[in-house]
Amino acid sequence: MAKPKRRYTCQACGSVASRWQGQCADCGEWNSLVEDAPQTVFSAKHDLSSGGRPIQFTPLDQPGEVPKRRASGLAEFDRALGGGLVPGSAILMGGDPGIGKSTLLLQVAAHIAQSGGRSVYVSGEEAAGQVRLRAERLGLSKAPIQLAAATSVRDILTTLGTMEPPSLLVIDSIQTMHSDQIEGAPGTVSQVRGCAFELIRYAKENGVTLVLVGHVTKDGTIAGPRVLEHMVDVVMSFEGERSHQYRILRSLKNRFGPVDEIGVFAMEGDGLAEVGNPSMLFLSGREDPMAGSAVFPAMEGTRPVLVEIQALIVRLQSGATPRRAVVGWDNGRMAMLLAVLEARCGLNFSSAEVYLNVAGGYRLSDPAADLAVAAALISALGDKPLPNDAVWFGEVSLAGEIRPVAHASIRQRESAKLGFGRAVGPAGGPGGDGKTDKALRFTGLSMLPNLVDRILSDA
Repeated sequence: MAKPKRRYTCQACGSVASRWQGQCADCGEWNSLVEDAPQTVFSAKHDLSSGGRPIQFTPLDQPGEVPKRRASGLAEFDRALGGGLVPGSAILMGGDPGIGKSTLLLQVAAHIAQSGGRSVYVSGEEAAGQVRLRAERLGLSKAPIQLAAATSVRDILTTLGTMEPPSLLVIDSIQTMHSDQIEGAPGTVSQVRGCAFELIRYAKENGVTLVLVGHVTKDGTIAGPRVLEHMVDVVMSFEGERSHQYRILRSLKNRFGPVDEIGVFAMEGDGLAEVGNPSMLFLSGREDPMAGSAVFPAMEGTRPVLVEIQALIVRLQSGATPRRAVVGWDNGRMAMLLAVLEARCGLNFSSAEVYLNVAGGYRLSDPAADLAVAAALISALGDKPLPNDAVWFGEVSLAGEIRPVAHASIRQRESAKLGFGRAVGPAGGPGGDGKTDKALRFTGLSMLPNLVDRILSDA
């Protein structure tokens, strides 16, 4: 019989190494490698082609049932999920500590319980009394939620097996759960994977909507093995700065709906309140035109959100190295855009400090923001305010071309709805199809130097 090979698994990121070492080569954590149980080595005599149960195949064109969704009572939460909670689905929600994950899920559980459903909330991090105090602050103390403080998956599943399956099961958090069938402390890779598997299996077999709360790392990614993200149906991220009022619930993976959908909430004294028009939240305080401020119609899934991009240019008198600071956008993309403005448009940013900020702490990943960022930088450099009723969108290439972007008509409609009168984008009309919104006066630009001439000209 062949000698089993040893393998060591990192308890921080889940990577596998063939030998023990003090530092993980993938995530850089120290003393996180733990030896796994050796894998069973089968000989050639074991034949898996017989002895099993036959499976049934179905044709691809067989009509399937559309999953029936259940409203959570929060429209923004349902929007991020793609229309509501799907029975039998597993949802993984991550977010920074103190961002409001438990508050949001407690509100959802209370709405479902008050609407005739059955909600079970299992807390592994807080005592039941602490959760009751939070519910009292939120005005939800009368909600018929079944609350428990437990960390043993065996105890949880045994208790659930003696009662009618609930409509919603919340586990806060999966890193605190442990199984007595698996060696290791709670939060290790094997424990998180095994506990999640047992809970998901229960949810699938009984048609229960399962929500697992997950911790995040310093980089903002969900902690633990990446296999956990593959096991669940929906991965959601609850984002925002604790110093800001708003919170964004973003869908990163969704087997039952579109990805990159968002729900916007505002943290108030009585809990998280829905923000039906997030554009007004990110555009507040724009009464007077100011140099370095441009409005960009961003797309989050199928939802347009108008955000303000602010730029500041500070000229240096000495030979000090200028700073480049970016908040809410990719630092490397701004460096690329500054290089294009210098090489293709003749502007000089090398002797100035450049600061870029997306107002409200919003985070942008849409490549269509290039034109709005360029307009803000040019406006700040020349101290020329941009029109207060204009929006800017378009992707900028290294050659200085302004290229078409997706969902241009939706961006225009949202801008017109909020009172903007003009839009500046790629030449040939938004999306390159020549179609523009009649409520907006559209200006098409083909090259970045045309934008510089338009902003810095005295006309």
